[in-house]
Amino acid sequence: MEASSASSSSSKCFLVCMLLILAVQIAHCSVSYDRKALIINGKRRILFSGSIHYPRSTPDMWEGLIQKAKDGGLDAIDTYVFWNVHEPSPGNFNFEGRYDLVRFIKSVQKAGLYVHLRIGPYVCAEWNFGGFPVWLKYVPGISFRTDNEPFKMAMQRFTQEIVQMMKNERLFQSQGGPIILSQIENEYESKEHGAAGHAYINWAANMAVQLDTGVPWVMCKEDDAPDPLINTCNGFYCDYFSPNKPYKPKIWTEAWTGWFEDFGQPVHHRPVEDLAFAIARFIEKGGSFVNYYMYHGGTNFGRAAGGPFITTSYDYDAPIDEYGLIRQPKYDHLKELHKVIKLCEHVLVSADPTLTPIGNYEQAHVFSSSSGCVAFLTNYHFNSAARVTFNKMHYELPPWSISILPDCKTVAFNTAKVGVKASTAQMITTNVKMLSWETFSEDISTINDDSSFTHVGLLEQLNVTRDTSDYLWYTTSIEIRSSESFLRQGHYPTLTVQSAGHALHVFINGLLSGSAFGTSGNRKFTFTGGIKLHAGVNRILLLSVAVGLPNVGAHFETWSVGVLGPVILHGLDEGQKDLSWQKWSYKVGLKGESMNLVSPSGTLSVEWVEGSLTATKQQPLTWYKAYFDAPEGNDPLALDLSSMGKGQVWINGQSIGRYWTVYAKGNCGQCNYTGTYRQWKCQSGCGQPTQRWYHVPQSWLKPKGNLLVVFEEIGGDASRISLVKRFVSSA
Repeated sequence: MEASSASSSSSKCFLVCMLLILAVQIAHCSVSYDRKALIINGKRRILFSGSIHYPRSTPDMWEGLIQKAKDGGLDAIDTYVFWNVHEPSPGNFNFEGRYDLVRFIKSVQKAGLYVHLRIGPYVCAEWNFGGFPVWLKYVPGISFRTDNEPFKMAMQRFTQEIVQMMKNERLFQSQGGPIILSQIENEYESKEHGAAGHAYINWAANMAVQLDTGVPWVMCKEDDAPDPLINTCNGFYCDYFSPNKPYKPKIWTEAWTGWFEDFGQPVHHRPVEDLAFAIARFIEKGGSFVNYYMYHGGTNFGRAAGGPFITTSYDYDAPIDEYGLIRQPKYDHLKELHKVIKLCEHVLVSADPTLTPIGNYEQAHVFSSSSGCVAFLTNYHFNSAARVTFNKMHYELPPWSISILPDCKTVAFNTAKVGVKASTAQMITTNVKMLSWETFSEDISTINDDSSFTHVGLLEQLNVTRDTSDYLWYTTSIEIRSSESFLRQGHYPTLTVQSAGHALHVFINGLLSGSAFGTSGNRKFTFTGGIKLHAGVNRILLLSVAVGLPNVGAHFETWSVGVLGPVILHGLDEGQKDLSWQKWSYKVGLKGESMNLVSPSGTLSVEWVEGSLTATKQQPLTWYKAYFDAPEGNDPLALDLSSMGKGQVWINGQSIGRYWTVYAKGNCGQCNYTGTYRQWKCQSGCGQPTQRWYHVPQSWLKPKGNLLVVFEEIGGDASRISLVKRFVSSA
C-alpha cells in the first residue's frame, strides 16, 4: 500500500510539473505588434512569408513545397481558406484530401514555420466565385460583402467554424501553434462601398476580435481597418505604403511574384531583379513583413478557376513552379536577399531609417543604433548606372537597383546582380502509350428528356445550374413554311445570339452550326452565323458554357451568365423573328456527366465505340476513354493536350481541370527588368496556346491501368494526346 501511494504521489507530481511546464510554454507563445514589427515571444521580427494554397496542390506535395520554402529563407506560409470547397452545401463540411486544412497547417508546423491564415472568407484569388459557395447567392435577402444581415450571419458562422477548428487543434501561436496572423475580409477598400461598407468593415473587425484567437488580425488594402486590426498592402510595390495608425507595423500581404494567365493571353513573367528591388525598397522604408504571392502557385484542378477565363495552370511565375520544381534565378536570388536581411534584422527592428540624397536619382537609407549600422543605397534611374559616394567610400549602382550594406561599408547584396544561372524547363515525351481508345458521343436528340423543363423566355444560366455543371442547354424550335424564299434561292437565314458568356455552341437539327466565345476583356459576345433550315419544324439547340464564375468586382454575385438574348433569326420573308420569348426547354449538364463517365465504375454505364479516332477527331461533344500505365520515376507529369480543342479531362476520376487550346495574343517583345513593372510588360508565348500542358499529380496514378477520360466540346485529335515529364535544368 505504501509503495502504491508513493507511486500515485509521484505520478501526480509529474503531471503537475508537466502542466506547469506547458503553462509556462504557452505563456511565452504570444504575438503582438508595435510600429516597427510583429513581436513574437517578446522579440521583434523581420519575416518573409510565401503563399502556398493547399487545394492547388496535393497532400503528398505539401511537405516538399513547405521544405523548399523554408530552404528558400522563408519564415512563414500564407494561405487563404476556401469556403466553397469546405462547405459545398449549407452545413455540410468537407476537409478531406486536398481540402485538409489542419493537415496542411500541421505540415507547416512540422517544418518549423509560422502560418498566416487568411480566412476571408472572400478570397478573390482567381478562384471560382471568389471562394464563396454558390448556394450563398440564393440565401433569401442576401447581398455580398456589405452591411447585410443574411450575409453577415453566414460569414460569421463559417469564420467561427474555422477558428474553432484551429483552436481545437491548438494551432494558434497563443496555444503553442504556428498561426501568428489571421485575416478577415480581403481587398475590400470600404471607401468604395459608402456608409454600408464602413459599417460592414467595423462589424467584421469586431466579430473577428471577439473570436479571441490570441493573435493579431489583419485587413489587406483596407485604409480604415479599425483598431486593433492591422491594415496591409498588396501590389507589385508597397514601399509607398503607411499603416493607418502610427503604432501599426508595415505589412505587405501580397508581393506579386508574377501574374496569372487568362485563356487567349500570353504568359506573364516578373524579372527577379525587379522583385528583389521592390522587396528591398519596402524594407528600407521600414517594412517588416513580406509575403510572396505566390511562392508556389499550383494548379486550378477541377472547375476551381474563376475569372472567368482563368487558366487551369496557376503557375504565377513563382519561385517554385506549378509542378513543385525550383525556378531559377528567382528562387536563389530571393534566398540570398533573405539571408542578408536576416543578418541585419537586429538593427532594422531597433532603428528608424534616415534618408540622405547621394545623387539626382540616388538615395541612402541608413539604420543606425547601438546594435550596428545598415545602409541601403538605391539607384532609381531606369537606364543609367551610378557611381556614388557614401561614408567616404565609392560604390557602383546598376540602374534600378539597391545595394545592401549590413555594416554600412561592405556590399553584401545588390538586387540587380544575379549570380544564379537561369533554369530551363523542358517537357519530355514519355514512352507511355494510351491504350484501347474508345469514344462516346453525346446524343443531343434526347436533350428534352425527363430531366429537362420548359419556360417562356430565356433564363440566366447560374440560376438554373447552381454551378453543378459548366453546361446548360437552351432548346427551342421554329417552323419554316415551304413558301419561304430562302429555300428556293439557296441561301440561309442568319441567327444572332447575344450571350453573357462565356462560350456558346449552336446546333441546328442535331448538327453543329458554329461556336462563339467571350474573352477575359469582354465576357459578353454575340454569335452570328448562317444556319441551315428546312421546311417544317427545325430544332435550335444552344449549349451555353461557363468558364469559371467571377471572382472580383462589386457585387459580382449579381453578374449574369448564359444566353440572355435577344435571339433573332434574320432573313425570313417576314424580315426578322425574335425567338427570345418563345417557349424554351432547359437541361443542366451533359449525359456523360449524369452517368459519371469520368469514374472507373461510370465508364461501364454506356456502350463505348472502339476503332480509329480519325473519324471522330473533328466531332463535337465527344467523350474519349483510354488506359495507360504510369511511367517509371517520380518526375512531375503533365498531359500534352495541344491537339484538342476545348473541354475537360480526368484521370482515375480526378479532374485535372478545364483545357482550351486558344492561341495567345499580346505583346511578346523584349523584357527589361528596369522601370516600374506591370503584368503586360514581360510576356511570352504569343501565337502559341496559352496553356498546352496540364499537371498530372503523381499521387493520382497507380502503376497500371490508369483511366484517362476526355470530354471534347468542339473537336480534337485524341490520338495525339501524350504524357510528358517536366524536367528543369540550368542554362
